[in-house]
Parts: sequence; structure tokens; C-alpha cells
Amino acid sequence: MMKLSVVIPVYNEVATVAAVVERVRAAQPEAEIVVVDDGSTDGTTDVLKELSVAGPLKVLMLGRNRGKGYALRKGFAETTGDVILIQDADLEYDPCDYERLLQPIIDGKADVVYGSRFLGGPHRVLLFWHYVGNRLLTLLSNMLCDVNLSDMETCYKAFRRTVLVGMRLREDRFGFEPEFTAKVAKAGFRIYEVPVSYSGRTYEEGKKVKWTDGVAAVWSVLRYGSVRNAKGRYPGVVKAVGLVLGVMVVGALAALCLLMYGLGLLDVVGRS
Repeated sequence: MMKLSVVIPVYNEVATVAAVVERVRAAQPEAEIVVVDDGSTDGTTDVLKELSVAGPLKVLMLGRNRGKGYALRKGFAETTGDVILIQDADLEYDPCDYERLLQPIIDGKADVVYGSRFLGGPHRVLLFWHYVGNRLLTLLSNMLCDVNLSDMETCYKAFRRTVLVGMRLREDRFGFEPEFTAKVAKAGFRIYEVPVSYSGRTYEEGKKVKWTDGVAAVWSVLRYGSVRNAKGRYPGVVKAVGLVLGVMVVGALAALCLLMYGLGLLDVVGRS
């Protein structure tokens, strides 16, 4: 029987963190839960102290806000499970999806499983440009890493503990998602995707991702997606560059043909 560790980074989520922990406990009663308080100032810390008295719960308190990536690294270091699963503390993702996330690992088919918001699961409808940004970031990551994920930026990532062996994670903020994706893809781990439900928040409800995080994510995709894979090759980069060059050549040829046609230098069948 595999032991599950759930890592929950939290920053100023006093309104939702208790409900999240209780849902995790209900979904996986035997799971090890590690909560990392990333310098909260809204009373989240007091709620976590109460929760730790009510049941088994590891709580790490960081002195100041360092970012999701930093909090996750600290949380990973405290886990003892065979499988690690990342859970946000904002109720956007439902622990009821854990069984679906874990099944490919239990069946021996996957080393890493992504819970995709874009594979047909029920979801709240809002924030069109966030959707566009997520799809573009995923597309760029796919091109450089030579994979076909539908949702690279999803919170829900479950993976065998062995995936972290020898992996040095550096990103402190939301750059964790593209960095982790690039490193598991280039290491050759087996990656699966499953549909999950998603109840996104508005900024008025507490959403924290800013446009600057999107810019930083692009940089992280380029930075980590352009490194060599385990075989010392750059398959995604080569294909992406080849595709871009191919599109540029075809576009240039099409423009040249139109120009020649307009100047009467190119005969077209049927022209009179």
C-alpha cells in the first residue's frame, strides 16, 4: 500500500484553509498532510494551530512570504510518503479527485500525473484571458519539452517520491510549474493527465496570480524548456525552432508569390 503525502502551501487563506484540510482528511484519511504557512498575516496561522490539535497535521511556519515554489520545496522535504500530491488552499481544486489522480501511479502506468482543468471536468466559467494565458503557456512548454499536456499550470500534480531524487528545484514563486514540468519531461518520467473539476476564483474572492507572474512564467518556460534532456539532446527546442523557421519560410514564399503575381511576373492557370 502506497503512503500518500499531501503538501499544501498557504498564504493568507484564513477563509478556506480549514475547509481544505478537512476535505483532504475526508478524501484520504490515512494521508500525511503537510501545510506550509508562507508568512500569512490574516489569521491563517491561528487556524492552522487549531487544526493541528484536532488531528494529525504537520505545519511549517515561514517567517515571511517567499512564494509558492519555495513553500513547496520546504514541504517536500518534510514528507515521508511514497507519493506526493500538491493541493492549493483556496478551494479551487477538490480533493474528491484524488482517487482519479492517484490511479495511474497505483496501476504502475505513470510516475507523474497532472490534473487537467481542460479535459472535460466540471468547472466554473470565468476569466477568459486567464484561460488564454494558461493555454499559451502550456503550448510553449509543450513545444520546448516535446510533450502534449493540456494544462501545464494546474495545481494538481501527483508524483512518486523518487521523482524528486536528484532534482534541484530553484523557482520560488509560480515559476515552479514550468520548471517542474520541464525537468520531469526531460528526465523521461512517464506523465499522465486526468480530468479534474475546477472552481476558479475572481480577484475579489482572493485570487493572487498577477500579470507579472505570467511574464515570469514565460521566462521560466524558456529557461528550463531550453535545457538538454537526459540524453543530452534538445528535441523540443529543435522541433520548435524548425516549426518556426518552416512557418517563416512558407510565409515568405507566399508573400513573394503574391508580390510577383501583383507585378504580373507570375502566370496563374486560368488567368486571362
